[in-house]
Amino acid sequence: MSSYNTLPLHETLNLYVSPTAYVFEPASSSSPTHGFDGPAFVNEKDSRESLYVDRRTGRMSLNESSQIPFGKEKVITCYGIIGTLSLATTDFLLIITSRTPSCRLLSQPIYLATDFRLLPLSPLSTSSTILDHPVEKELISLVEQGLKSGRLWFSYGWDLTNSLQRQNEIAQDDARKEWPLWKKADERFFWNRYLMGKMIDLTENGGVDLSRFILPVMYGSVELRSTTLNNRDLLFLLISRRSRHRAGTRYFSRGLNSQGHTSNFNETEQIVLFDPLPEHGNPNSSRKGRVDGRERLSFVQTRGSVPLFWAEVNNLRYKPDLQIMDYTETPNALSTHLHSMIDLYGDVHLVNLVNQKGHEQPVKEAFERYMSLVASSDPKINEKAHYLYFDFHHECRKLRFDKIQLLIDRLEPDLDKMAWFHSTNPSSSQYGNSHHSSESGENATVLSRQQGVIRTNCMDCLDRTNVAQSALGRWALNKQLRTVGIISVKERVEEHEEFMTMFRHVWADHGDTVSRAYAGTGALKADYTRTGTRSKEGMLQDGYKSVMRYIRNNFFDGDRQDAFDILTGAWVAKRGGIPPLTDTRPLLMRAMPYILAFALTMILAAVTLPRTSELSIYSFLVLWVFLAFFSGSYIWGNGTSYVSWPRLNPPLEVLSWNGPGARSIARGRGLSLANVIPIFAKKNAAATGGIGGRPAVYKMEEVELGKRKGALID
Repeated sequence: MSSYNTLPLHETLNLYVSPTAYVFEPASSSSPTHGFDGPAFVNEKDSRESLYVDRRTGRMSLNESSQIPFGKEKVITCYGIIGTLSLATTDFLLIITSRTPSCRLLSQPIYLATDFRLLPLSPLSTSSTILDHPVEKELISLVEQGLKSGRLWFSYGWDLTNSLQRQNEIAQDDARKEWPLWKKADERFFWNRYLMGKMIDLTENGGVDLSRFILPVMYGSVELRSTTLNNRDLLFLLISRRSRHRAGTRYFSRGLNSQGHTSNFNETEQIVLFDPLPEHGNPNSSRKGRVDGRERLSFVQTRGSVPLFWAEVNNLRYKPDLQIMDYTETPNALSTHLHSMIDLYGDVHLVNLVNQKGHEQPVKEAFERYMSLVASSDPKINEKAHYLYFDFHHECRKLRFDKIQLLIDRLEPDLDKMAWFHSTNPSSSQYGNSHHSSESGENATVLSRQQGVIRTNCMDCLDRTNVAQSALGRWALNKQLRTVGIISVKERVEEHEEFMTMFRHVWADHGDTVSRAYAGTGALKADYTRTGTRSKEGMLQDGYKSVMRYIRNNFFDGDRQDAFDILTGAWVAKRGGIPPLTDTRPLLMRAMPYILAFALTMILAAVTLPRTSELSIYSFLVLWVFLAFFSGSYIWGNGTSYVSWPRLNPPLEVLSWNGPGARSIARGRGLSLANVIPIFAKKNAAATGGIGGRPAVYKMEEVELGKRKGALID
């Protein structure tokens, strides 16, 4: 389609449900667009359109007459369509039925989606028939889990997926500035892009322009705070955008894929909005507390998993088995990732925070080896991609997290060259979703652009990365506010305690959101991010979070990974070809946890309840201690069989890999004498140079192709 409907998105829709159709009709009589002179209203009577979805054929059309189908059953108020989803028995429409206003960004409301509804397209798919189908019921529960556990944000007038700099570049492009909101959106952070595929295809190729019904949703966080610094009113905003590519959970989504997409990739944008001083430079002459945002500062960072083919295999141990796969396509995939980053951001500085010893050492060495390989063969990567290693745990040992300043000092020359985005605007109007030039950012004056990006990683890209990114954000803030004159050349934002309290809390909340999406809990080391100091209370909280991560990652993350795969299109249902999602392990293996629990209950009862004689209780205890030991050893020896694995896209390739690379000694892959009787495990560890069996776990083996077989679980 050469041109699209660029009128504002429909904000509130009445959904009329009948056995033959779903009809979405705009509920409001007018929709505001925010321009140079304030809100301008589009009369819906002059541009009214309703979306008609035929439940018998799945056809979508715009019904100008807005006729409501005869025999309508009910009316549902919804606030946007997320898309269509195909499951085991039928296709579904996914809609937003509840939203929470979060803030107003340059006159545009930002919402958090809080409740959803799945509507079956087939008239034969009633609630009872769906719930009676075991596979469909299970898939729907996974979809519900994926939606309810996520933080899904949207706006009808502000492009949450693009940074201020990218929005400005779109506004300066004669072709792109006329696009609707969904067309301008960054496809990496357009979380429901796969779900919107049918509506987008119909708009581009089907002759039916559904642009006003296509609502881009972003997964991440939006934190906006109003504050004051040196008697200047500011708006401080922190946005995190989670990529839909290779989305997943901590241990089931690591590294990169052949398309160059990495796991847990997030873009974080720190924005400061304020207004220039009025005439004569007297800040008291302006309206206190009101910020139009005519001057805008932005600094962008990214994080993402180490861009190699690697994995950690859960086996009920606190430290999973590490595995690095030296695929032949690794150099090409890494090059693709780096070229994509360079094309989007300019110079890329890859900051690696993993340990240089122990469990993480092979990841560091493999990363550096492949970076050297691609840089030596690709002039663009050699010029634009810069690798920097910083041993976080060594440099910041003994709780000295303030030593992160050493990293900032090493990066500072490159940070100064990279700069940040700075623009001034004649009004508080938005970039982007408008066809009026005064609203689209064409009149913005760009004083500087960010010419590169810091890409930070640790093993999980969570806790250490949060500390590093918040320190980089603080560095950028000091530089930016000095440049615009809000603080003096020798002044630092750290000297303003009230402002720093707000800054730390926003960054800590941001870190918690990123961590919950990937690991299932809030971030570790959050006490330092939140208060600027490390405390014993914070260490206790980290201990609790670590236990919860262990439980979630081993026993619950399989379903979470399945939910991500369904919603992002990593797994697509094949009608009639989905096996029952049931437990197929042998009966003995499934029974062992119950035997262990019953044996422990009997032991507890024997110790606490009254007894007739010491001899009888001794015989009783021997039996149940033996059963507890045997069942516990069996579970420990077959640890991988008790992990909650993804069922839709099980990681069979990782579990069966026997090619070149590096891996720790496989544990929990099957029962053996050493697994059941610890003395044999100790002798085996001693023979391999281990002390108590522990260091042998961290001894990595370089595996040549065909020399060693990998372990494969059922």
